[in-house]
Amino acid sequence: MPQTVLSISTSGQGLYEFTDAAQDFLRRGQAGEGLLTVFVRHTSCSLIIQENADPDVRHDLKTFFSRLVPPTTDPEMRWITHTAEGPDDMPAHIKAALTAVSIGIPVRDGRLMLGTWQGIYLFEHRDRPHIRQVVLHLSP
Repeated sequence: MPQTVLSISTSGQGLYEFTDAAQDFLRRGQAGEGLLTVFVRHTSCSLIIQENADPDVRHDLKTFFSRLVPPTTDPEMRWITHTAEGPDDMPAHIKAALTAVSIGIPVRDGRLMLGTWQGIYLFEHRDRPHIRQVVLHLSP
């Protein structure tokens, strides 16, 4: 029970919530208290905890990061040399470096100690669909 790997299918850039899957992992393992470590096994996506009530938040975050780090086809990005995997690849690595690939969430009485409007998201930074692996590990 202390560890599992989730497979999360993405259909392009955006935020994919998996809070319920993390909570199900704790429920199946009859977790009590501890720290849930969430780790993504890829370099072109990341993890964030963000509001899960209003979908406009997800849209605005995606738009902000796209403006902050545009694809390599944008003239402002001509300084990038890593382009072999497409115009979205190196920007995806930069976006992942600006966010997190691992987060810790306290667990009490078998429940994630998230705030009322918080959810756990995989933040996909690539344009094409992918299957991403996220490791969940519960430490006492």
